Amino acid sequence: MPYVTSNGIRLSYQRSGQGEPVLLIMGSGAAGHVWTTHQTPALNEAGYETIIFDNRGIGASDAPPGMYTLAEMTADTRGLIEALGLGPCRIVGTSMGAMIAQELAGQAPHLVRSAVLIATRARADATRRALAEADRALRESGVRLPPRYEAMRKVLEMLSPATLNDDTAASGWLEIFELAGGITGDGGQAGVDRAGDRREALRTITVPCRTIAFADDLICPPHLVAEVADAIPGCDHVEIPDCGHLGNLERPDAVNAAIIEFLAKY
Repeated sequence: MPYVTSNGIRLSYQRSGQGEPVLLIMGSGAAGHVWTTHQTPALNEAGYETIIFDNRGIGASDAPPGMYTLAEMTADTRGLIEALGLGPCRIVGTSMGAMIAQELAGQAPHLVRSAVLIATRARADATRRALAEADRALRESGVRLPPRYEAMRKVLEMLSPATLNDDTAASGWLEIFELAGGITGDGGQAGVDRAGDRREALRTITVPCRTIAFADDLICPPHLVAEVADAIPGCDHVEIPDCGHLGNLERPDAVNAAIIEFLAKY
């Protein structure tokens, strides 16, 4: 993968397909190539060029020490768009990537043609704050859970009952998470979750946006995604059943259809 330097950080990126550009921004703890399992092939087939990249702290991109802020990671992505001459481009973000997309849409509308915000939120409620604090306490304790236990916890947290109750699907996901090493936390990217309540800032966004919620998402539940849609003027909202926080991998056909249908309009 080639590299570009943005905001003092060397970011690894990859382009594929031909057509108008779509930049995809991945969530915390995952590399950009996760998009290539389902989303970039569908977008390329629909006639778009796709650009994926590894956020700071993951994959082949630089991983500076310390906790990262939402402002830093937004500046990274903005610099990538500017360095590659993509703007104004369509952007698609999931989870932390959708938080970055929110900020870009508000701060740099000249670089953003439209935005799809997947599994997103503008704040953490009491349950999500407790979950983040529990993860932080475990990380800071230095305790390392056995990969098999951590894999089971992540599967319960990230997937829907529809997947968990399917023996074949659940077994496959457990194997994937266990092979990944059962890593707890997202390193420096975990700091982005401390960004506070951004609903008021969302009211200034002027570019077309769509939010996509997953009915069984424990990390960004539908009511928090709906808050984002309510705050952004003119934002429309789609909810997809039978999937959890990793809905783009659990229900890729439905997610891809929702992305492409929106991008075709804006």
